[in-house]
Amino acid sequence: MTSRVRSEMLPDLEVETAGGFIPAEVGPNWSALPLPAIILDAQGRIAAMNDLAEAFLNISCRSSLGHALEGPEMLKRLRIVPSLGSILERMREGHEALNHAGVRFEIGDRSGGHSDRVATVHAGQAPSPEGGTVILLAPSDGGGRLGQGQAARSAARSAIGMAEMLAHEIKNPLAGIRGAAQLIGMNLEAEDRDLADLIVAESRRIVELLDQVERFGDTSAPRLAAVNIHDVLERVRRSAAVGFGRGLRIVPDYDPSLPPALVDSDQLVQVCLNLVKNAAEAIGRAGQGTTIRLRSFYDGTLRLAPTEAEPQGRSLPLQIEIEDDGPGIPESLIGAVFEPFVSGRENGTGLGLALVSKIITDHGAWIALESRPGRTVFRISLPKA
Repeated sequence: MTSRVRSEMLPDLEVETAGGFIPAEVGPNWSALPLPAIILDAQGRIAAMNDLAEAFLNISCRSSLGHALEGPEMLKRLRIVPSLGSILERMREGHEALNHAGVRFEIGDRSGGHSDRVATVHAGQAPSPEGGTVILLAPSDGGGRLGQGQAARSAARSAIGMAEMLAHEIKNPLAGIRGAAQLIGMNLEAEDRDLADLIVAESRRIVELLDQVERFGDTSAPRLAAVNIHDVLERVRRSAAVGFGRGLRIVPDYDPSLPPALVDSDQLVQVCLNLVKNAAEAIGRAGQGTTIRLRSFYDGTLRLAPTEAEPQGRSLPLQIEIEDDGPGIPESLIGAVFEPFVSGRENGTGLGLALVSKIITDHGAWIALESRPGRTVFRISLPKA
């Protein structure tokens, strides 16, 4: 069925409609609404959009009218996370109004890039068309929160830069202190020798921390090469099994058909070893859990956001998952575990996972976390060589 309908929203534009689509009839106050507003018909197609919605979504009403908001045509320009499908379904079931906070709109631009905007979605019944839904978008004050987050990260980077400059100067006297303590300890009684050994141990711990700070501040590019990720995982598994992971089940679960990854082998070992060690320590502290699983598999759907250099988005099909059955990460920390100086451990430095995140980012790869009591999974997504 094809008809020709004149839209009140677009008085100068005749809209060709198909499959029974009819643009919404809107009143004179539609353009005066103080929030971005969209009307969808019963099939989820865009039936009206005010000027603020066009600006917020960077989409023209004329070009999007009649297209499903989350259909294949719109996905080229807009992705909504999480999908609004469940809200629309509940509206069709008869709910009068629904709200969903923290919805992210990934908005494409002509250069192939994209920007993210966050809004609270308010949905209600639309008077036109029949069975339609009106959606109001209340943009979140994400700019302020983002600015605070960036300021915190900038402060952290500045602190790390200062620590990196001081690290070398601190290491020199520490080496002298440790050597002196070792010499003194040789001439002490057993009871006093324990104190000298404590000085040596604490000096060594500080040096290890400073080494970690220096690695975090390292700006050299990774040495990328074709690497069999199973060689990396086996190296990590064997190291853990004879060291910090002794007594735990460290289970390999590999897809042997995977092609090589484009990574720095030594840095990937460092990342995986850090994650496995964290898992082993969490299990040990809580006395809960027995198993760490190292898994590899292929997922051809995962891509980074498009950039000018890679308009299609970088493909990251090779997946590594490090899973444990320990106590999980506290919910209050999950969103910040990759930030410097954030730690869930007493006396933790908060640099281990920040270093992991830095290495993965330097590779143009991706790391994600999912955690609940009894199951924590770090997933690393890597490019093919």
